[in-house]
Amino acid sequence: MRTLVFSDIHSNLTALEAVLSVAGNMDAYWCLGDLVGYGPDPNECIERVRGLPNLLCVRGNHDAATLGEVDQQTFNHEASLAITWTKRILNAESQEFLLSLPEKIIEGDVTLVHGSPRNPVWDYVMDYMTAVRTFSYFNTRICIVGHTHVPAIWKEGVDKHPAGYMMDYHKTPILSKTILNPGSVGQPRDHDPRASYAIFDSDKSTWELRRISYDYTTVQDRIKTSGLPWRHALRLAEGW
Repeated sequence: MRTLVFSDIHSNLTALEAVLSVAGNMDAYWCLGDLVGYGPDPNECIERVRGLPNLLCVRGNHDAATLGEVDQQTFNHEASLAITWTKRILNAESQEFLLSLPEKIIEGDVTLVHGSPRNPVWDYVMDYMTAVRTFSYFNTRICIVGHTHVPAIWKEGVDKHPAGYMMDYHKTPILSKTILNPGSVGQPRDHDPRASYAIFDSDKSTWELRRISYDYTTVQDRIKTSGLPWRHALRLAEGW
């Protein structure tokens, strides 16, 4: 079964549509949360995601904050402004969908969370030492996370990660206990502005990281028109 794995859309419909278009037909779709926040298209992104077949989706910290389940004071000022804006325009159907999302899903030998299995909504797995501690918090062979906006592969028992991340744009066999991160669709932070996602083949147990360019200038225009912080538009051009 071939599954499109994606995370951190952050209300960027243009990036989401680019990913879905180039990926083509998939057997299933797994979303690691943060459908909203930062960007100008929260209702449109939620509607698009909720209509995907064989969808599994977990709740992210921005999703939770938009529902009032996380204190906005824990976010930086500009992120908090975006949450307030999103709360104001989110329609009833979008709210209902976000409310329906669990914090964690176990599908076969895969655990799906936004942050980490220790703290599904808030934890960041940013470095190998954090990954080492995280392995003890899930019993499946694979854990897929988002939240960092940076694609990564962390393999248990492998200590040679001098740059902190293992990124491979070819099909990578997943043969041992592994933490995977597909990066961010709508706001990459690895200095590559292209939308990031992955294809997971459960039959062959392979993971393939992919990137796709999209017209971020149209997203920047919508951010400006909506009155959202301009910083959220600027970062799209350089992936920071």
